[in-house]
Amino acid sequence: MEFSHCIGILPGFPALQEEAMSALFKREKVKQLIRQRVPIVAWLPSYDRTDFICDLIAGVTVGLTVIPQALAYSTLAGLEPQYGLYSAFMGCFMYIIFGGCKDITIGPTALMSLMTYDQVKGKNKDFAVLLCFLTGCVQMLFGILNLGVLLDFISVPVSIGFTSATSVIIIVSQLKGLLGLKFSSNSFLDNVTQVFKNLPNTRFGDTFLGFSCILALLLLRKIKDLPIKEPADGRSSVRKVLKRALWLISVSRNILVVIACSIIAVCFEATGNQPPFQLIGTVQSGLPSLSLPPFSTTLNNQTLSFTDMVSELGSSIILVPVIAILGNVAIAKTFATGDSVDATQEMIGLGMSNLAACLTSAYPVDGSFSRSAVNHASGVRTPMGGLYTGVLVLLALSWLTPYFYFIPKATLAAVIICAVIFMIEYEVVTPMWRSSRKDLVPTFTTFAVCLAWGVEYGILAGVGVNIVMLLYPSARPTIQVQRAMTKSGRSYLMITPSNSLYFPAVDFIRTTVGKAGSQEGRSAVVVDCKFVLGADFTAAKGIAALIDDFKRRSQPIYFYNLRPGVIEVFKGASLEEFIHFGDEDELDEYITKEYVLIQSSKSGGGDEELVPLSTFQGDQERGCTG
Repeated sequence: MEFSHCIGILPGFPALQEEAMSALFKREKVKQLIRQRVPIVAWLPSYDRTDFICDLIAGVTVGLTVIPQALAYSTLAGLEPQYGLYSAFMGCFMYIIFGGCKDITIGPTALMSLMTYDQVKGKNKDFAVLLCFLTGCVQMLFGILNLGVLLDFISVPVSIGFTSATSVIIIVSQLKGLLGLKFSSNSFLDNVTQVFKNLPNTRFGDTFLGFSCILALLLLRKIKDLPIKEPADGRSSVRKVLKRALWLISVSRNILVVIACSIIAVCFEATGNQPPFQLIGTVQSGLPSLSLPPFSTTLNNQTLSFTDMVSELGSSIILVPVIAILGNVAIAKTFATGDSVDATQEMIGLGMSNLAACLTSAYPVDGSFSRSAVNHASGVRTPMGGLYTGVLVLLALSWLTPYFYFIPKATLAAVIICAVIFMIEYEVVTPMWRSSRKDLVPTFTTFAVCLAWGVEYGILAGVGVNIVMLLYPSARPTIQVQRAMTKSGRSYLMITPSNSLYFPAVDFIRTTVGKAGSQEGRSAVVVDCKFVLGADFTAAKGIAALIDDFKRRSQPIYFYNLRPGVIEVFKGASLEEFIHFGDEDELDEYITKEYVLIQSSKSGGGDEELVPLSTFQGDQERGCTG
């Protein structure tokens, strides 16, 4: 019998029993929190041999993909090639412990590299490492405060415009290496201008090699889709082996092309000839040392403090982590296979990955969609696949860095271009045009501003346009005006606003309802509030002014289908004179009685005026229960 049960049967110990149960409940809550926020605790006890084999195959396959990409992305980030590899392993290790999606692989990506480049151009690598640290801090803070709701303000159209624009920027930035040009640029437009200015200086060797690599990569990408007929002897196992071999060649296309081009460069060196294309040169060998991120640095013979460095990084301290979280959550949702995605856990996992990565001189990292797709297709079973990917990167840093010298720059440019070219989502324009044309506005706004002024301004502009589009219906709601009849045949005007009553719409609703009512003489006006889910103090004061407008011209106005919350707002703002109904029969009866009383007033020789509503207080009390 459990201890808690024994306590329960002992007389005279209610306080002891309550304390024991409270302690037991707290322990269970702590265990549940640990399993939720440290997912490895939940799946590691059941890790078996099958999981190990599947994760090993997937991890090595992803490692063969990430090594050439890391070398290429580091040059995109404006850093030396080894920093891409420094960024490719620690995030994998940390995501094993804190990651919530088995398919995601953490490391350098084209988007994070581009955003890092914007911060390190004209500076040094210390800014990239500090940005990695601050990115991790912000992501952890977002996770602890459960601020995943902020991502909801970045809509799909904004994301499409952003990713498409960054892909175009990245492709254009790689034209320099692809064509063998040498120049420096500060922005997308400047890059385009410099490419055209330097076209006469194009090197044939680099250009030929670069476009040949692009062609080879695109062909190898499609090789996995080649149809393989069933063998004549009916052995389906042969077909499966061939399909698997073609798939492995396809997903390993980057490393295969890099190795092939490096062998060509080695052959030129062996014969004593200079290769007709540029090489990336010496890559620092060995593992990075573990150290804290730089909280001060020297730039242009000046010592910059931590505050100075943060000031130089500016808005990227918030924008980089938000974009990384957005990408990570999007990848998790893609591979969730029906399971819900815990955005808070993704923030924590990504935050811990960046905090650990900055200790090895890494720049900001996040989940890679292409490598995660390879991981998923390789049959990964748990996040442990990241362990084998990280180990392979460490082995490359330890033993292979001398051979990285022979990798051509044009080849790395081709790898980057082929990795991002399919991120340009031009195909969504047609369905978006057919579905909701207004969504094209934030998409093209984001795209244009990203290209013209920078990715940070582009996404802010897209979010701003989206917010304006969301607020506009609140400021200018659609108002339906139609003639209605009571059951007894009395005519009145029914006005139906399509949105809630908040301060931006007050003047518009007052003007529109007042104008519609004035065109009907003294006919009763009924405001149907069935779509009004909420109201605020300003709206209540505006409704009070609207009622006064109708009083001055002796025209009745009633409110119908008001929700209890809206009634409370109106009453809280001392709006006591409004008449409201919750039942159609009560509304019809009240309008009919009022019409009869008005006609009686006319036949009695009085002026053609409405009888004050206070005269019918008894009817009002009965009919105005909203």
